[in-house]
Amino acid sequence: MKKADVVVVGGSAAGATAAITARRYFPDKSILLVRREQQVLIPCGIPYIFGTLGEPSKNLMPDAMLEKNRIELLITEAVSIDPKAKQLETADGPIAYDRLVLATGSSPSAPPIPGVELNGVFHVDKDVDYLRRLQERLTDARHVVVIGGGFIGMELADEINKAGDKQVTVVEVADHCLNLAYDTEFCSQMEDHVRSRGVNIRTGIKVEHLEGAGQVEHAVLAGGESLPADVVILAIGVVPNSALAKTAGLEVGRRTAAVMVDQAMRTSVPDIFACGDCAKKTSFFGGIPSYLRLASIATSEARIAGSNLFGIRRENIGTVGVWSTAVGGLAMGTAGLTESMAQAQGYRVIATSVEGPNRHPGIMPGAVPTRVKLVFERHSGVILGGQVAGDVSAGEIINALSACIQSRMTADQIATFQMGTHPALTASPIAYPVVNAAELAISKMQAE
Repeated sequence: MKKADVVVVGGSAAGATAAITARRYFPDKSILLVRREQQVLIPCGIPYIFGTLGEPSKNLMPDAMLEKNRIELLITEAVSIDPKAKQLETADGPIAYDRLVLATGSSPSAPPIPGVELNGVFHVDKDVDYLRRLQERLTDARHVVVIGGGFIGMELADEINKAGDKQVTVVEVADHCLNLAYDTEFCSQMEDHVRSRGVNIRTGIKVEHLEGAGQVEHAVLAGGESLPADVVILAIGVVPNSALAKTAGLEVGRRTAAVMVDQAMRTSVPDIFACGDCAKKTSFFGGIPSYLRLASIATSEARIAGSNLFGIRRENIGTVGVWSTAVGGLAMGTAGLTESMAQAQGYRVIATSVEGPNRHPGIMPGAVPTRVKLVFERHSGVILGGQVAGDVSAGEIINALSACIQSRMTADQIATFQMGTHPALTASPIAYPVVNAAELAISKMQAE
């Protein structure tokens, strides 16, 4: 029987990170990673396969990082777990473990839309061969409908539209695309930008059903309007892959279907850990359930799980929620709670926005308008969230704001923090948007 001190099931962001972290903390342990895929896609890079990258093979996680860290790789299907015997049953036989990490990820949601079984309807599946088939179908397609206006849906639509010979339409049931990720003014800015690039956007309406004679031909909207569709792409979220855990007797959330874990990423069964999309998420804000599934969250959890396998070193503070998206020259990011999210959770908030050039003076090459919005708890002045819209620098600004949120910094601390600035790299220190937004919040608090 094959044996390893640490067995990790799943080879995407969480699985690979958990294995590498385990190696760093436990250099003398044998580590085996079990996955079913020959090649592993970088999840967040999937939309760019259809435009910028042009091919799934250019969006792969390198196995060299496993080899470099002396992690054995076994490509096979994990079938079942026997917690009492501490064995993982695979299609190639049993594997004995001392510690087991489940990083089985998630699968695309299956919407209750009649007609999704038609030929030409695709999910955003993390499978190289499947995405190649989608790419082949898109070659001759003239009408493409993307159902779902979240990050993946918007990025996919723009990338597919780059071919220049297709009519691409995004259909979103909410009032705005990216509605769950940004406040309305940011959603509208991205919608206007994507429309200016040639993508049709329909919001506040749902797809009632798909129709066609074996092959999808139309997406029929509520009210009866019919959109021509040679290809339909479903981009409406994911569900945890928890079947392996559930059949082994591990506790699984009734509503979330996620594997239940504590702050150390331990499951309900001794010596079994879980992390990534398959694991339960708890919000940093009040400990309520979180339904976010992001690679950045997965890797953070994996670093906690991997370091705790033979003794608790780290605890999960909860899901802050940090993300960004980019279409063309417009990048946007969110960290923590938006104003609407905070209000929905019962916080009394002060929100401020500042916009200005991200270089100084504003006529410097590369200068573009950058908008920063900060949300503070009204009485304590503690930052709850931030949003940024601008160029590529938005991605790192939002990461800095996430650090402020995790440190529970106040508006006064943010207004007086020491930043580095340079004319060719940042906004002016006099007009630094994060600082000025904090100063505005302080003024509002004092005025009350």
